Amino acid sequence: MFQRLSNLGALALPAGILTLIALMVVPIPAFMLDVFFVFNIALSVAVLMAAMNAEKPLDFSSFPSVLLFATLLRLSLNVASTRVVLVHGHNGGAAAGRVIESFGAFLIGGNFAVGLFVFMILMIINMVVVTKGAGRVSEVSARFTLDALPGKQMAIDADLAAGLINAQEAKARRRDVATEADFYGSMDGASKFVKGDAIAAVLILGVNIIAGFCLGMLSHGLTAADAAQKYVTLAVGDALVAQVPSLLLSIAAAVIVTRVSDSRNLAGQIGGQFSSPSTWLPVAVILTAIGMIPAMPQIVFLPAAAMAGWIWWNLKKRAERQKVADAPPPAAEPDPARIVLEEVSDHTLVTIELGYGLVHLVDAKRGSPLVARITGVRKQLSQACGFIVPQFRVRDSLELPPNDYRILLGGVTIGGSTVRSDRILAINAGEANMNTGLKGEPTTDPSFGCPALWIDPANRDTAIAEGFLTVDAGTVIATHLNQLLGERPQAMLGPDEVRAILEGVRQRSAGLVETIHPNPLSLGAITRILRALLEDGVGIGHPLPILAALGQAVQQTTEHDRLVDIVRAELGPMMVGRVCSPHDRLPVITLDAGLEAMIVQGMQDPVTGLPVIEPDLARGLGDRISAMITERGPGAIPPALIVQPRARRTLSAALRFRAPACLVLSISELPQSQPIEVIAVIGGEATASPPPPPALTDQSAQTQRSRQGSASSMPQPEGLAA
Repeated sequence: MFQRLSNLGALALPAGILTLIALMVVPIPAFMLDVFFVFNIALSVAVLMAAMNAEKPLDFSSFPSVLLFATLLRLSLNVASTRVVLVHGHNGGAAAGRVIESFGAFLIGGNFAVGLFVFMILMIINMVVVTKGAGRVSEVSARFTLDALPGKQMAIDADLAAGLINAQEAKARRRDVATEADFYGSMDGASKFVKGDAIAAVLILGVNIIAGFCLGMLSHGLTAADAAQKYVTLAVGDALVAQVPSLLLSIAAAVIVTRVSDSRNLAGQIGGQFSSPSTWLPVAVILTAIGMIPAMPQIVFLPAAAMAGWIWWNLKKRAERQKVADAPPPAAEPDPARIVLEEVSDHTLVTIELGYGLVHLVDAKRGSPLVARITGVRKQLSQACGFIVPQFRVRDSLELPPNDYRILLGGVTIGGSTVRSDRILAINAGEANMNTGLKGEPTTDPSFGCPALWIDPANRDTAIAEGFLTVDAGTVIATHLNQLLGERPQAMLGPDEVRAILEGVRQRSAGLVETIHPNPLSLGAITRILRALLEDGVGIGHPLPILAALGQAVQQTTEHDRLVDIVRAELGPMMVGRVCSPHDRLPVITLDAGLEAMIVQGMQDPVTGLPVIEPDLARGLGDRISAMITERGPGAIPPALIVQPRARRTLSAALRFRAPACLVLSISELPQSQPIEVIAVIGGEATASPPPPPALTDQSAQTQRSRQGSASSMPQPEGLAA
């Protein structure tokens, strides 16, 4: 059955075309003419409704063909009706059918002059306004659509290449683009059908009037008045019957070409855009103002104003109900048995916890003085470390006493103290006299361990005059934070920060990054190397030489410790240059050959294989080097401890907190062109001899290094001497 129905549907269109041709050639009775007129009007209304209900123009892509067949149907009916009017018009209006008679008698009151004017007005509306505007829109739309066709095709190819769509979706989108171009091109030509149909209606009306006069007076012996009354009235009725469907199709064409793609039909689109309450309130006010003018018909304007006000009121109430309906539902009662991740996990690396007595330091109403200082600390650390330090988190903690704070790194407390937010900390940095009579609460500066006093803010000028350094509570916390994090830059460097560094270098030196990442070093491997350099005090603020050295090192090995040693050897001039100019003599401390051999050949860490220094020996080395640095004074160049490569990591870790100002270098990391001055040899009696001459040449320095290596077989010393 379905196959038969589909076959009948395929035959419907050829049968319809043959029927149109038959209407033009074969005479039909008046009753059949009425049936076809009604069908023509119904078809025009159906086409208009389909155009209005389409969500986008392509939903009615068959409109150009439908417009062609509807125009042919109307012209065929014009031919058939012209034949009936001219042949049987002398018998009266009913001879041409009830539809033409009704249009000629009822709509224009039987006055053919009125019918002519009405027909002319409809023609002007159809041709000058609707048809001309729709034709212009069709022409412009077709031009823009064809111009945009290559760009749309390229966008589809780009999405397909990027994997955003598959081949089937790309094929469907190409088909839609081609259909759209064909549709607007067809509409540009189809709009000429409507224009030609309107011109044909004028010509057919003229033929009917002239031929009716001639046939009525010559063939049927009618007077001029009778011929005009019968034939002209029927001709005008016939023209109006054809013009109404023509006007409907012109409106449908204009609707199609002026549509904008939307998820709603035309009625819903227009209604939704006129449903704003703010649109109708001015309408009601203006109509009321016009209706209050004495010369205006209040009986018309005031009810219209009331109707506009009623529409505004109802739309306003509906918008309020919609707002309430769209509001998010109230939060449900928390389930006491439910535990969420945010309650047990902190995704911030650095956290500053404050007691409730210090919360006002981060209060926005009071200017958030602590937040501003912490932001400054973060910027300062980022500049010093060479990467963007992750954001800090400040929160209150009921576990702390009111005036206490603590700083956590990765959830582990690394420092904290007690501050008085209502007082000023007067710090004795070595230039103030603690016996000056300045009243205050004795304490210790948490950052540098200097003696200090919490004094009243009114005594701040007095403390400054006495040589004290005065800071508020927010500055104390920020300074302590800066000191603690400045000692641990490697702990704040993660893969995200390293990726940002690599992306920044890639913009200018893409080849340099490609030599090391992603092959042979992964992001994690590069992060580990950079963290090791930061831990050794090598800044990464200038990543180009570091990555260049790493690019050369990966040509030899990919083992972590070896890479770090090779990179440090390449960066030796940069490390030394941070503490000493290339033209100045670098103060050097060395270890006695026996002591160094004892460290290198002694106990080893079974995991890393590095030498292990006994705690007493490490403490003795640290205290001795720290004392040397203190004796040299604050303005002197800090000394560097030169050791064998195998002992560097162990001694660097031992001196990191006991003598942080001492730079620990292996012999391979010391630049050959750097002048040096050996100021001490720890662990041997050689230091009891007179110091070396002031100007020590490079050859002498090399001889000294050779002497240390050749003396490795000396007996181990019992203690430390310098």
